[in-house]
Amino acid sequence: MAKKSRVNNMLIIALVILVVLALIIIVGKFMPKPEEVLQGEAETTDYRLSSKVPGRIREIRVQAGDKVKAGDTLVIIEAPEVEAKLAQAKAAESAAQAIEQKAQNGARQQEIQGAYELWQKAKAGLDVAEKTYARVERLYNEGVVAAQKRDEALAQLQAMEATEKAAKSQYEMAQEGARHEDKAAAQAQVARAKGAIQEVKSYIAETVLTATADGTVTEIFPEIGELVGTGAPIMNVAMDTDVRFIFNIREDYLPEMKVGSNLSVYIPALDKDIEVKISRIAVMGSYSTWKATKALDQYDLKTFEVEARPAKTSDVKDVIAGMTAIIKK
Repeated sequence: MAKKSRVNNMLIIALVILVVLALIIIVGKFMPKPEEVLQGEAETTDYRLSSKVPGRIREIRVQAGDKVKAGDTLVIIEAPEVEAKLAQAKAAESAAQAIEQKAQNGARQQEIQGAYELWQKAKAGLDVAEKTYARVERLYNEGVVAAQKRDEALAQLQAMEATEKAAKSQYEMAQEGARHEDKAAAQAQVARAKGAIQEVKSYIAETVLTATADGTVTEIFPEIGELVGTGAPIMNVAMDTDVRFIFNIREDYLPEMKVGSNLSVYIPALDKDIEVKISRIAVMGSYSTWKATKALDQYDLKTFEVEARPAKTSDVKDVIAGMTAIIKK
């Protein structure tokens, strides 16, 4: 009897276990499956503020977290070396303008008058040489003087003719002033000096750094008084209106996602849904394989980066980079 009782108890226990298993299977079959979510985060486009010229940070007008508008002055850099170069460039411009003015004005009146007097002197000498030669030529024809004297008078006449031509050319050149090429060269020097001034002024403008677009200051690197080099980063500004959502999605979920398709993204931090459009799908590196199934004679499931942008920029005015974004399936 005791043995029969134990058998009955075991049957009852087995029956209870089967009933419980059946209930679990039935409940599991009819219970709603938990909602599956794909998690990503919000990102913004940042631009880095830097200077073309080295200098010392004199003033920082914003703090991390401040909202800025395009054109707002953010940082002022002190660069005395650039100011000195501007003074040098202006001095070079003044010198070039003086040379150019001299070339345009030509010779001074005193120089022109001096050249004229030398020409008149040469003309007088030529007149005397002509008369002398005429007398010697007549006497030579009469047999009074030797041929040597006539040749000497002729040489003197020719020399005075050349002297008169040279003096006249000097006078005409003094009247005309500098050559065209010299004037052009002087003008080019002035233009070069002006270009140097504009270049230095552009560097001076770089000592006042302004916001190139609306956004939020996220990081400030140097402190007031610190030296910064050319191109050194000074601060980062996040463009609040250029928001995108990045998701790392396994490839078996991709059939439901195409570039250009619309999705609804939930932002827990704001407790709101935002309509987005998928703008890019790109494969990630081999290290990003999420699910290895080769051991089960299947294939590895790789991960793709899916980028989605808001349909309306007004929907993301309160979204901050790093906020969680969820796609509910």
